[in-house]
Formats: sequence, structure tokens, C-alpha cells
Amino acid sequence: MSAARVEPGCLTDVPGLRVGHTQRVGRGWRTGTTVVLLPDGATVGVDVRGGGPGTRETDLLHPSATIATAHAVCLTGGSAYGLAAAGGVMRFLEERGIGFSVGPGTHEVVPLVPAAVIFDLGRGGGFGNRPDESFGHRAARAARGTRSPVGSVGAGTGARTHGLQGGVGTASTVVHDGVVVSAIAVVNAAGSVIDRDTGLPWEPGSVPLRRPTATERAALRTHLDAAVPPLNTTIGVVATTAILRKAECGKFAAVAHDGLARAVRPVHSLLDGDTVFGVSTGRDAPSSTERVKWLNAVLEAGARCFAAACTDAVLHAVATGSDPAYRDLCPSAYPRGFLPGR
Repeated sequence: MSAARVEPGCLTDVPGLRVGHTQRVGRGWRTGTTVVLLPDGATVGVDVRGGGPGTRETDLLHPSATIATAHAVCLTGGSAYGLAAAGGVMRFLEERGIGFSVGPGTHEVVPLVPAAVIFDLGRGGGFGNRPDESFGHRAARAARGTRSPVGSVGAGTGARTHGLQGGVGTASTVVHDGVVVSAIAVVNAAGSVIDRDTGLPWEPGSVPLRRPTATERAALRTHLDAAVPPLNTTIGVVATTAILRKAECGKFAAVAHDGLARAVRPVHSLLDGDTVFGVSTGRDAPSSTERVKWLNAVLEAGARCFAAACTDAVLHAVATGSDPAYRDLCPSAYPRGFLPGR
């Protein structure tokens, strides 16, 4: 039971998920927030790695914690300060009566919004310019169940990966028995998505690249060799229509880190705070005799989707500051007429 080829899909190819972005660039700003709104009853887990994570409500997602669901996931810039953006997502959900009920009133709810951050402080010029509650509220308000933008948007606006512009990438696939698996990644890694020798990504994405010219490869190598790894991390979500238990959602997220390790090298360093959330919308189930085989196929599909999403984050990025985009250094690698962000 194997997965089909990973497609240039979106996290929202898993029905019920909605994705929204907001960002601000210029006048000292270079940051943003991405929000994933979850359908009622979604099961959520998490796996946090690296030496410098910035997270909120991840203890809630431990298998031993009482509640197995969440109502949204907030991915944001701003380092630890940016965790404030999750408050805006909570406010958005509270306004709509969405959350864990704690009283008889319709709006007596507590929305559960786990969050993870990337470090992008000061990259736009103003150290104090970082996401706050208004960013989370705007991103949640913008969330749609259709294909969302990728590249230098939302939480990927101020992202950097080994001296190149980072960004947001997505991918999806369908497992043999019809289960949908998808991913969204915000790549702000200390490691590199690009092999300095070939000038191509370690892992393929959705863009059919050609080998860059010798001149472009030389310029790319020079730039990558001179880059100083900053305080960085990669964060994201893997999702599936498969029915997964809470602990299995955590395993789903953990195996997605295998995809991260394929796409970004090195990874999980002391400078990274890599965090992946695993989400099950609980629509598709196998027969009990096929469950282990079926679950392994879902986990592997999640890893491959997350790897492709990491690559696409960099391939679709455009420069939002002093860091050049890959497409600036290796334009000949792209097909004619390529437009970033699809």
C-alpha cells in the first residue's frame, strides 16, 4: 500500500482545513503570520525538535493530556514575541463561538490554538516590528479552504534559509486507498535546501528544474559558503483524512521530521526549533486487519509531502529583504514563464 507521487497541492486538499496569511514588508517590517483553521473534531498531535523551539500549547497535544483536539494552529514570525499572534486567532474563534465549551453560554468557550514561531526579528530593520494579536486575527479572517499562496507570504515573509530567502511551501498526495495527505512548511532553516555542488534542491518540489549554468552554480556556492547560519527553525503542519488517534497524530508529525531531514541539511541543530503539528480530520479508515500497513503508508506520505513542501517554500520565494531568492541566483533553472507563488 504505497503513496502516489507528491503533487503541487495545498494543505487544504484535506477537506475542512482553511489557511490564511497576513504579512507586512517595508518601513522596518519583514514578518508575517500563517493560520490553519481546523474542522470540528480534528485530532491533533505535535513533535518538537531542535535546540531552540518557540511554542505555545504543545503540552496540550501530548498523548497523556485530556483533550485530543485543537481549533487552529498558528505559525508565525517574531520569535517568542510572535506567540502573541495566537491570541488574535483565539479572539477570532471566540467571536464565532468556536472553542472548548466551559459554560452554558454560546460564547463561553476557550479556543485551543497551539502555535510555533520562527526567528525573524530585525530582518526588516526594526527589531520591535513583529506579529501581535492583530496579525493572528487578520490571518484567521483571511483563511480559505481553497489553494493558498506560497513563497514569501505569511510566516515565511521574513524567513531565511542559509542566506537565501525562505518561505511557505505546500504539497499533497493521495495514498492508494484514497486517503489524502497534505503539508505546509515554513522554512527558516539554518541548513540549506540546495545542494551547493549541483545547484539543485536535495529533494524535488513541484517545479521541474533544470541544472543551473556553471556561472550560476559558482555564484550560488560563493553565496552559500559565505552565509552565516542565523537563529532559525522550520515549522509546519501535516494533515490527513485518515482516522488517527492522538498518539498517532504525534507519530505522524514525528515522521514528517524525516521529510524535513531529507529536504534541509543539516537539520535539528542547536540553532533550530523545528516543530511539526500532525492533524487528522477523521474521514477515512481501513479494515482492522490492514491498519498497521495502512498507517505506515500514511506516515511515509506525510514525510514525502513535508519534504516537497520545504523545497517548494524556497523555489517559490521572492526576495523581501537583503537575502536573495534562489530564483535570483539561478534563474536558468526555472521553466520559461515560471511565476512564483502560483
